[in-house]
Amino acid sequence: MIKKKIGNLSTYLSEIAVLGIQEKKGHDIVRLDLRELKSSVSDYFIICNADSTTQVKAIADSVEDEIYKKTQTNPWQKEGSDNADWIILDYFDIVVHIFKTEKREFYGIEDLWGDAQSTSFKSA
Repeated sequence: MIKKKIGNLSTYLSEIAVLGIQEKKGHDIVRLDLRELKSSVSDYFIICNADSTTQVKAIADSVEDEIYKKTQTNPWQKEGSDNADWIILDYFDIVVHIFKTEKREFYGIEDLWGDAQSTSFKSA
């Protein structure tokens, strides 16, 4: 896959995703900058967790709504909506991971991409 390098589009999308997460009170919001890693699959991973499957779904819907309102873009791929323990929204340049808290701890995705620059955001 060839990454898009149009200005700061991926940074802009990641900021919109963070706002969507904050709207629904997502916890422990982290953005991993993967642009300098040779094995990266996208520019950014945005990761957060929620207390329930209902909140996981609400956060995913909020992220999709915010990105669509500002860019008229839908996710290329969306996985995990059926049981909502972990929903992934793939926008090519950014991938948003929304976990139930215990699933995030189990998978430790930040540890898998430990070489990436990490930025934490406050929950709203």
